[in-house]
Amino acid sequence: MFFRTDLAVEAQEMTGSDISGLESSTFRQGEMTVTHITISSEQAAQSLGKPQGQYITIEVPPLTDDFQNQDERIRLAADRIQTLLPEKGLVLVAGLGNSDITPDDLGPRTASTVLATRHISQELARAVGLEGLRPVAVLAPGVLGQTGIETGELLYSIIQRLKPSALIVVDALASRRLDRLGCTLQISDAGISPGSGVGNARPHISRDTMGIPVISMGVPTVVDAATLATDLLECESDQEEEMVRRKVSPRGEAMMVTPREIDLLIDRAAYLTGMAINCALQPGFSVQDLAALVS
Repeated sequence: MFFRTDLAVEAQEMTGSDISGLESSTFRQGEMTVTHITISSEQAAQSLGKPQGQYITIEVPPLTDDFQNQDERIRLAADRIQTLLPEKGLVLVAGLGNSDITPDDLGPRTASTVLATRHISQELARAVGLEGLRPVAVLAPGVLGQTGIETGELLYSIIQRLKPSALIVVDALASRRLDRLGCTLQISDAGISPGSGVGNARPHISRDTMGIPVISMGVPTVVDAATLATDLLECESDQEEEMVRRKVSPRGEAMMVTPREIDLLIDRAAYLTGMAINCALQPGFSVQDLAALVS
C-alpha cells in the first residue's frame, strides 16, 4: 500500500529498519526527540522512497499549543544544521513555496526571518559591533505559476553568479499522520522537490543538480486526505485502498487536510526554522541578539 509522506522517519516506520544500507538512531533531549536516519544504499533508497543521504527529524511539543523553551529548540536545530554545512563561505538561503497559500507559506515566511549579511562590508560590520558575520544571501523565489521559471532553474542561475558554498532550502512538507503536523522538523542533505508538501512536486533540488551541498528543511503542514483515510480505515488490500481513494477524491483531484490553526502554525514554525538557520550561520551571536537584528 502507498502512504504519501515527505518524512523519512515515517517511511522507516512503514518499511522497518531491517534493510541493508539503512541506519537509524534516536535520543531524547529534554522535551524533544531526535531521530537520525542515514540512507546509504540504493536498496534502502528504493524501499523508503527517499534519496540517499542523512535525515534528521526533531519532534517537539505542538507549536500551536506550547511555545515555551524556544531557545533550546532553536539551538538543537542549529547544531544539526551546522553538522551538514561547510565551515566557511557564502550561504544562499531560499524559502520555497507560494506565499498566497497559507499551508505553503512556510518557506517565504522563513526567508523573512533569516538575517541577510552578504551586502554588509567588513568595515561597516566593525563599526556597528557585528564582526565575524558570515555572508548570507536570502530570497523567496516564488513558484512556477507566479514566475514562469522553475525554482531549480532560478536557484541554479543565482548559484552560478554568487558561487555560494552551500544552499539551504526551506519548504512545507506533507505528513502521513495528523499528530505530526506542526511539531516535526526535518533537516536533510538529500535535497528536496519543491511543492511536494502540497502535492505539486517540481524537479529535484540537490547537490547533483545544483553543484553544491544542499541542506533542506521543512515542517509538515498538510496530510494527504487519501493517505489519511486509508490509514485511519486500516485498509488491508489494494482494492479497499483504491475504493477509499475514489471516495475521497471522486474527480481524481488530490485533497489536503491542514489544521484549523494553520496561520499560527506557520508563524511559529517559520520563526523556529528561521532562527535555527541564523544561529547555525552566525554561531557567535545569541538567539536574543539575532532575534533583535531581524525584528
